[in-house]
Amino acid sequence: MEEFTEGSRITLAEVAQVTGINRMTLSKIINHRGHSTVTDNLDKLCKYFDCPIEKLLTHIPED
Repeated sequence: MEEFTEGSRITLAEVAQVTGINRMTLSKIINHRGHSTVTDNLDKLCKYFDCPIEKLLTHIPED
């Protein structure tokens, strides 16, 4: 998330408060590779960071 904050730090609590996404859900998205989340959460994060989805996600094909 730091890439989006232009030198300032934000917390999961701040993102959770603004987006309405549960803090634990945000933690899982960040820390658990392959964690599945609903598209509504991805949309909220794109709006919060004012970025396209490609800035948030990387497709990693399964072997």
